[in-house]
Amino acid sequence: MSTSIEGLWQLQASRRLRIIKLMLMILVGLLLLLICLWFWVTQPLWSRPQPVAKVSVEPARLEAHVRALSTDFSPRDEHHPENLDRAAAYIRAEFEAARALVRDQTYDLHGRTYRNVIAQFGPETTSRIIVGAHYDTAGPLPGADDNASGVAGLIELANLLGAQSLPIRVELVAFTLEEPPYFGTAHMGSAIHAASLRRQGVEVRCMFSLEMIGYFSDAPQSQMFPVPLLGMFYPSKGNFIAVVGRFGDGLLVRRIKSAMRDATPLPVHSINAPSFVPGVDFSDQLNYWNAGYNGVMITDTAFFRNQNYHSSQDTADKLDYDRMAMVVAGVYVAVMTLAEES
Repeated sequence: MSTSIEGLWQLQASRRLRIIKLMLMILVGLLLLLICLWFWVTQPLWSRPQPVAKVSVEPARLEAHVRALSTDFSPRDEHHPENLDRAAAYIRAEFEAARALVRDQTYDLHGRTYRNVIAQFGPETTSRIIVGAHYDTAGPLPGADDNASGVAGLIELANLLGAQSLPIRVELVAFTLEEPPYFGTAHMGSAIHAASLRRQGVEVRCMFSLEMIGYFSDAPQSQMFPVPLLGMFYPSKGNFIAVVGRFGDGLLVRRIKSAMRDATPLPVHSINAPSFVPGVDFSDQLNYWNAGYNGVMITDTAFFRNQNYHSSQDTADKLDYDRMAMVVAGVYVAVMTLAEES
């Protein structure tokens, strides 16, 4: 009898041991999966940034552009094409002052004419880099961060590129009609531009969308996330700039993030995620992805940080122009890095 009981105990102990081993294997597997997911989504960089030549971007000039766009040319939504045209003329004049080859890309919609403003630098090559930012707003709002900040960055990027000898064509585009009700439609300025490149057989090395680059906060818990799990991977303070790419564009995002980190002390984080993650495709890079091109969004993360998003409080006095200048310097170094790749 005692032998039978002892055998039963041994059998039960063996079963418990197998269950424990199975649970440990599952736990280790989940941990490895989480590590792999963290690595692919965030594209971590462990090496220290290498010093590069100083890039001079004047915060005061950025502020002047933001104030002009958000006050002098407001409102600049689809119902005020006259103000959109005035804003476009301002951008065109700044591009011309930077010694760019400038042209308008116009199209008609509901009896009105809308325009992208295109500035080209460097030689006429089949391969090119596109950097864009939309200059319209969501309704009759000032739109300082969304997206006068991106356009101001585009203008100052033009001044940097105009002083360089480039190996390939770099095209800067100020887009119209990014905001609702046209977001996600073929009437977006970026959709018009991307489609025209595809028709011409242009090879796009990368498209950079500058989407809200001026709002930063050092307050605890000032950064929110579309998925709570992402809070494990990223800072809780909104004091960084983000490079956003598709899930399969990890190597491209890694090169861009590395170049931007080398340019300035500003923290740069990145995410590679599928489009069902809210916010990943909420800007003009969407239309280049749809056209079969590579692209990234450079952003302060919009409404995940800036509570003034799409409101009358999105004004020029809320932005951090010193850190915004570092964003522009970082984008410039990233553009030059990609342009010089063979």
